[in-house]
Amino acid sequence: MFYYGLAFTIVAFFAVLKWNSIRYSRKGMPPGSLGWPLVGETVKFLTQGPDFMKGGTLRYGSLFKTHALGSPTVISTDPEINRYILMNEAKGLVPGYPDSMRKILGTNISEVHGAEHKRIRGSLLSLIGPIAVKDRLLTEVDDFMSSYLDNWDGKIVDIQEKTVEMSFFVSMKAVVEDEPNSFIQYFKASFDKMALGTISLPFKIPGTQYYRGLKAREKVLKMLRELIAKRRASSATHNDILDQLVRNEDGKYKLNDEEIMEQITTILYSGYETVSTTTMMAIKYLCDNPDILQAVRDEHFAILQKKLHGERINWDDYKSMSQTRAVILETMRLASVVAGVMRRTTKDIELNGYMIPKGWRLYVYTRDGNFDPILYEEPFTFNPRRWLEKGLETHSHNMLFGAGGRVCPGKEWGMFKISIFIHYLVTRYRWEEVEGSKSLTKFPRVVAPQGLHMKIKKY
Repeated sequence: MFYYGLAFTIVAFFAVLKWNSIRYSRKGMPPGSLGWPLVGETVKFLTQGPDFMKGGTLRYGSLFKTHALGSPTVISTDPEINRYILMNEAKGLVPGYPDSMRKILGTNISEVHGAEHKRIRGSLLSLIGPIAVKDRLLTEVDDFMSSYLDNWDGKIVDIQEKTVEMSFFVSMKAVVEDEPNSFIQYFKASFDKMALGTISLPFKIPGTQYYRGLKAREKVLKMLRELIAKRRASSATHNDILDQLVRNEDGKYKLNDEEIMEQITTILYSGYETVSTTTMMAIKYLCDNPDILQAVRDEHFAILQKKLHGERINWDDYKSMSQTRAVILETMRLASVVAGVMRRTTKDIELNGYMIPKGWRLYVYTRDGNFDPILYEEPFTFNPRRWLEKGLETHSHNMLFGAGGRVCPGKEWGMFKISIFIHYLVTRYRWEEVEGSKSLTKFPRVVAPQGLHMKIKKY
């Protein structure tokens, strides 16, 4: 009886181990491992990151299957295949982010496609696109940054903490101009928990990040509903994004209250981590490269020399910051905040000779393309000057902001915020990194676990 029991246990163990392979088995699929039931290879995917992608590519090729973040997934590490996937939404390759992200963030621009995507994208462009930045957002961002970077002289500042704070507050102030700081701090605490839950296994179990993220979403939506109700009950007007959304009567871009809440969530989430992390890493790279820092300083002091005391930065000043823009792009390339994007198949798709079943997700891993020596000479060297070469920013394989119709609508707003932060930092202060804060992790998020502390001194 003991041996029968042992044999049964062994068979059951291997049946469980192979459950995903049996469940998702289809002829002609890419090679790869689907890992354990439910969790698949999520732990490896999140903790090993680039090494997981490299190991899978070496073992199976540039197209291989796995199971991560609750879904069977095919990973592509080939730049040409990646570009094909991202440029062919109409052929059944639509956005398909993990359930954790979709259920926590709701119906956002990253998830919708077709006519709905065009409508929401058009609304976003009217709120945070280049024209909106030039005509409305520019002044308030300049005012915020000038005030935010005041009184840093003689302090040891955690740049990671400050850039996270900056990124959220400047966006939140654009959304609601006159809410008290106490409300914004309370909102941020819930929003941070919500954001952390977006990259997690979608198991609704108390104590998990996903569960905390869902609960935080409920609080965030409750606060937004109250804000919208307060605006609708008042005849007062405000020069902010919420007022534009609530008062908008343009049938082309008009949104209902639920869509307004999702739009605000998208605006706050989409640039939050990208802006904060890119700003933090740009400061670190400039600290590590004094010659480049000096070139950036010269650029910003040249702008100041043309202005009267206290005169604001204008659009022409921003467009003249070519060295700064190059630093931002090079920082995004080296410290990839977004390592890849996800798509979902709406039908069986043939890709590079393999069959991808309907409903599977495709993870387009773009990070390694940032280190392609054909595109970027000495790819692991911080060299912003490469972006001053004509055409590199618009190169077909530059996917720092997405591709095709999915290029980030808030690209210029994000670039502007980082540029103005750098402007006030380099024209007011010198800084040096404090020992003991050099640890960095770069997947699934770029983080300084102990913070990134800089000693700040005024000129």
